[in-house]
Amino acid sequence: MELRASLYIVPTPIGNLGDISLRALEVLKAVDLILAEDTRTSGKLLKHYLINKPLQSFHNFNEHRVVHTLVKRLQDGEKMALVSDAGTPGISDPGFLIVREALQAGVEIDCLPGATAFVPALIKSGLPCDRFVFEGFLPHKKGRQTAMKKLAEEERTMVFYESPHRLIKTLEQFGENFGIERRASVSRELTKLYEETVNGTLQEIHHHFSQKEVKGEIVIVVAGKPG
Repeated sequence: MELRASLYIVPTPIGNLGDISLRALEVLKAVDLILAEDTRTSGKLLKHYLINKPLQSFHNFNEHRVVHTLVKRLQDGEKMALVSDAGTPGISDPGFLIVREALQAGVEIDCLPGATAFVPALIKSGLPCDRFVFEGFLPHKKGRQTAMKKLAEEERTMVFYESPHRLIKTLEQFGENFGIERRASVSRELTKLYEETVNGTLQEIHHHFSQKEVKGEIVIVVAGKPG
């Protein structure tokens, strides 16, 4: 495969390894270096598809320290692919910083289309998806309540990411700020064996998940404020 760009943003499956695209595999086989959020996680994917390429860690804790060296290597002609543990890099994952710095340095970038968890969760929610706002992870402490109060006035469908151990508390806070009868949807373990999507009011969904141990990656979709 002829690589025309220098840096490729490559989405990887959010669960089912069969969801990777043929083009993504071709790029990963062709580049000189793969930048990975977690080399162990990405190593499993590469091994599954018999791809043997150098891996280097690139994550939230080292990106500011290594980004300029990587951009210089891109300018010198190396071809690289950036992957995250799951989904599309830059969407609640490392990616924004190196893309910004590479563009400022005149490095050509290509972003492949592919998996991201919030799209199937949004579609499966049955809530309006012609206009929506993606909030990702809300602040854990400072600024969280302020964000909730602002979002209480949001009329578009809202999409959030959340960790399993915070799900119940977050649903409670949504109920307090948006009203317990607000329609919502929670999807977890998308594309995996125990995939589950629960639709209903915030109160109904809270009751469902409070009766069980919650595991897996979580996407919460909440209806906007009625007009």
